[in-house]
Amino acid sequence: MPTLLLDRDSVRALVRMADVINVVEEAFRMCGEGRAKMPAKVYLSVEHGDFRAMPAALPGSAGMKWVNVHSQNPARGLPSVMAILIYNDPETGYPLAIMDGTEITAYRTGAAAAIASKYLARHDSHTIGIIGAGVQAQTQILAHAELFNPLSVRAFDISKGAVDRLAHSLPQISIKPCSIEEAVASDIVCTLTPSRRPIIKNEWIAAGTHMNAIGADAPGKEELDPLILKKAIVVVDDLKQASTSGEINVAIQQGSYDIREVYATLPELVAGKKEGRPDNKAITVFDSTGIAVEDIAVAKVLFEKAQEAGGFPSVDLMGM
Repeated sequence: MPTLLLDRDSVRALVRMADVINVVEEAFRMCGEGRAKMPAKVYLSVEHGDFRAMPAALPGSAGMKWVNVHSQNPARGLPSVMAILIYNDPETGYPLAIMDGTEITAYRTGAAAAIASKYLARHDSHTIGIIGAGVQAQTQILAHAELFNPLSVRAFDISKGAVDRLAHSLPQISIKPCSIEEAVASDIVCTLTPSRRPIIKNEWIAAGTHMNAIGADAPGKEELDPLILKKAIVVVDDLKQASTSGEINVAIQQGSYDIREVYATLPELVAGKKEGRPDNKAITVFDSTGIAVEDIAVAKVLFEKAQEAGGFPSVDLMGM
């Protein structure tokens, strides 16, 4: 059996945000029900960045994503985040596909945040604040537009050019450039920066706000004032990952936040084991580190679509 090869252009041709949201939400449900297997991601630090190994298995599918984060790459003409995903037959271990995981990472991260907003944001939410107008901002907006309609976008970045490029990349959506304070004064706020110090102040957060903290995905990173965590209902994607590399990791290390204060995991909410937002005044935070079940769920649907469509290259890796 040949191994299917899907490069970035192939993934882009096959991926649809609505599909990604559906399969990622189902992956969270299976995870919450104990039907998924997923060790915490493994970090390998090197001089100018790090690599992360992310294996997972869902019923009928398995695989691993190998992803890097090198923040200085844009100066070299390369993306900060690049990934390769190996998708396997769990029964035999055979590599069914090797695919670019960079686009998958962007789409599933946007989908995970939108799913968190579905359970934690106010139902009448219609404004979204984007802090950091890089590539991830595009999929955050696309994913939230699937679940919240109409959607008004306010975007801030230290680079005005980044906001202009974001608006140009999504001409179908109205994106208003604004200050960071204006962006935070939204119903839903998505923080998408590599910051290692709090950039969102506690006093900016109004009652009823939901925040998706996306940027903190490695030890030492943080975007939110720790006082926000203390007054918010905090939900994480994975407790172990979040405590060591998510938004809560620095606050835990400094003693200003206790891991026992985390209310729930997103898989628990999706599986119905815990309730989401309790009322319209609560402040909620989703701490997203990115978990491997998301990637494998998306890889499965892309593999099936590629098989159905045909015409994609393959290679006989095993020589069989």
